[in-house]
Amino acid sequence: MALAYSGGLDTTVAIHWLKEKFNAEVITVTVDVGQDDDFKDIEERAYKAGAIRHYTIDAKREFAEGPVAMAIMANALYEDKYPLGTALARPLIAEKVVEIAKREGCDAIAHGSTSKGNDQVRFNEALMALAPDIMIIEPAKIWGMNRAEEIEYARKHGIPIPNIHSRFSIDDNLWSRSIEGHEIDDPSVEVPEDAFKWTVPPEKVDKPLTLEIEFSEGLPVAINGEKMDLAGLVSLLNRVVGMHGFGRIDHIENRVVGFKSREVYEAPAALTIIEAHKDLEKLVYTPLEYRFKKIVDQVWTDLVYNGLWHEPLREELDGLIRTMNRWVSGIVKVKVFGGLTILGRESPYASYSKDLVDYVSGWYPSEEEARGFIKMHVLHSLMAYRARHRA
Repeated sequence: MALAYSGGLDTTVAIHWLKEKFNAEVITVTVDVGQDDDFKDIEERAYKAGAIRHYTIDAKREFAEGPVAMAIMANALYEDKYPLGTALARPLIAEKVVEIAKREGCDAIAHGSTSKGNDQVRFNEALMALAPDIMIIEPAKIWGMNRAEEIEYARKHGIPIPNIHSRFSIDDNLWSRSIEGHEIDDPSVEVPEDAFKWTVPPEKVDKPLTLEIEFSEGLPVAINGEKMDLAGLVSLLNRVVGMHGFGRIDHIENRVVGFKSREVYEAPAALTIIEAHKDLEKLVYTPLEYRFKKIVDQVWTDLVYNGLWHEPLREELDGLIRTMNRWVSGIVKVKVFGGLTILGRESPYASYSKDLVDYVSGWYPSEEEARGFIKMHVLHSLMAYRARHRA
């Protein structure tokens, strides 16, 4: 049996529980998508808990250049806030676990999702798409243990317990850091400062940061003139933007599973890149393209959030989004100072004309042309208004 192994309490307990419940030989698979973990320590913990074999797969570059790149081109912010960090990673993690499961001849795949989270949908959808003949086992839905009982189970069976001193449950990757915990389930309570790691509060920032972000065909390729790969660029922005007080998200989110939850994230790079990308699109696209693209982006984002990565429409929208991003090249200048301000933008494909809009020397329609335009522009509305207000 292959187990998607994060190294946390749930999946560490699951190794022993699966052996006990199913007499399973457990192969653990940890997929590195940019999370801040000690992977050697995770491997050692897996073996101590009873795994017969462990794989650590470095998928950071694949994550950046695949799902993250698409999310940038699609301006993916679920409900205008969440940049889909966890939602983007789960299908890729599932894909890597399936690869190992097939290589090892496993007849089952297990993961640590609970019955209240969105990830159960995202994992299972991907597993059913990629390995329909392999059984899916979800221990946390079956064993009925709460966190305290899991800890007691681990101690009873000599299972190494990972660091459980934090009051918060953290899930992080290259694109975002999500923060959950009983203490912040009340949406009226301010999130304690020690919950945050990537960002500082705006009031602690003493000077602004100015950045020039260069895009090529919809993707950022350089910061202040320095070329870098996407994974490196995202990591850099997470660090420097977060330290200038920008990148926190706190909102009420409509979950896949049917209820609202208070969700807290840190995503300095994601929010910066998407805001700059949206600004560049507005410079380049025609009004019809711009408005249509917003609809496409929302549909794509909702599909990914809702765990429908293998829905054919998502793949078809990928092609459209890439095509429309062919023209999204240029430079966006931003200032970060507790918030984000766009300072300027330029593109070889800009449909903006300074000469046209110049009020001093630019083009001016004649009075006759302007009046004719106004008359035709409002004609539909006026005809309807008159018909409905004859009385």
